[in-house]
Amino acid sequence: MDFQKIISEKAAITLAIFVAGLCSLIYELLISTTTSYFLGDSIRQFSLTIGIYMAAMGLGSYLSKYFPNQYLAVLFIVVEALLGIIGGSSVPLLYYWFERLSAGSYMGLMIGLTAAIGVLTGFEIPLLARIMKKYYPLRVNLANVMSLDYFGALAATLLFPFLLLPYFGVFRTSVFFGLANIALGVFILWYFSGHIRGKVANWLYGFSLFSMLAFAGLLYFARPILLAWDNQSFTHQVVFSKQTPYQHLILTKNKEEVRLYINRIIQFSSADEYRYHEALALLPLRAAAYKKNILVLGGGEGLLARELLKEPAVEAITIVDLDPEVFRLARENPYIRTLNEGALDHPKVHTVAMDAGAFLRESTDYFDVIISDLPDPSNEAVARLYSTHFFRLARSRLTPNGVFATQASSPFHTRNAFWCIFETLKQSGFEQVLPYHTYVPSFGDWGFLMASRQPLEVRPFRTTLPVRYLDEAVVAAMFDFPKDSDNPGGLRTNRLDQPALLEYYLADWSKWSREKIK
Repeated sequence: MDFQKIISEKAAITLAIFVAGLCSLIYELLISTTTSYFLGDSIRQFSLTIGIYMAAMGLGSYLSKYFPNQYLAVLFIVVEALLGIIGGSSVPLLYYWFERLSAGSYMGLMIGLTAAIGVLTGFEIPLLARIMKKYYPLRVNLANVMSLDYFGALAATLLFPFLLLPYFGVFRTSVFFGLANIALGVFILWYFSGHIRGKVANWLYGFSLFSMLAFAGLLYFARPILLAWDNQSFTHQVVFSKQTPYQHLILTKNKEEVRLYINRIIQFSSADEYRYHEALALLPLRAAAYKKNILVLGGGEGLLARELLKEPAVEAITIVDLDPEVFRLARENPYIRTLNEGALDHPKVHTVAMDAGAFLRESTDYFDVIISDLPDPSNEAVARLYSTHFFRLARSRLTPNGVFATQASSPFHTRNAFWCIFETLKQSGFEQVLPYHTYVPSFGDWGFLMASRQPLEVRPFRTTLPVRYLDEAVVAAMFDFPKDSDNPGGLRTNRLDQPALLEYYLADWSKWSREKIK
């Protein structure tokens, strides 16, 4: 049976419009997401991508009027092939050049890829509308083409966060859709082969099939390529790598040292993590009048829970972490499980895979101590977890004598960000806010904040708990800030609708970012 007779020309073009709209938006989501992983500040990356993409589409639509009607089918096939090649290779190119370009040059590459995809996408709709004009009058024709293209875009926005990103990651998704885009061009070429001259058709077949083979090879070898890239990007051997629906988890090992990275940012090193976790867990316990019921926000790897379980008075620990894969890693990975001493399986520990803010809004429980071990505020999604809104939610779940504590980035490297969090806590209804810091070799000088509605005091620090770092002299020094990391004053409060913290954090880190050498 002749397949071309089964599917009408209208149906074939309809399929082409839908797939074209799907692929184009997937490419832009991939570019924005990849750049957000590498550079942070996702609002800026998505805003730039959307703006440049739309403007480039307008340019492509304008230029399409200069192409004559007799070459429409050929032009559409060429556009699809180029879209597949450029869009499909966009993430591999960004991965490859990120380690080799300065931040400014990398942004230039990102903008160039976005603009190229936008221009080609701008060609698609006018070309398809002109091809379809023999089937429908102009009014119906434009409505059909635009609606199908928009439905393809809707499919992309649903598929990307719920299926493609969590299960395939940005690299494989990019290559797969490049392959699909070129395959669409080959399908249209085959279907309309009677309308295209022999030599032109043969050239298009050869070019498209060669491109498809190249992308198929990239897709087949994606795992070793990504592993090689990870090993090149990290100093130590990568022993675990997984893209989850929320983030990219990397575990490296060098002799006895294990490190966890999330979206390329180090979370801890087994060589010195005890300094960080003793400071964040045991000092709030020391300050708290009661310590039966503890809430940990973040900390899904179980290291804070390990420290909290040292205190016999602790009866229950609830750990809330957005990503269930972090809990799985903590329970099943032998390196992390050894490090946390099986804390997540302790009968006193209960884990909840949920957004920290949503948990605080929905919970009806009260806690003696709440400890926030959330990532640094490198994007607006995390910066909201250091806002007056979030801190007031935390305060509402504390008992009257309860203590809230949070990690707060580096008072030296991100000085304004640290003290912005301090000022925000003061504006959130806590009568006393106590800043302290300590040196963690993997991070440098690192800061923490305690807050309560009651007076806070941890000095003199004396404990019978098994500690590796804290003692009376160490703790006494934690509350002294030298001039170059003390509160500079005049800082704005971080609010949900005005994330001043994100601005401070990115500006602080930009001063320490070195330009990459080509």
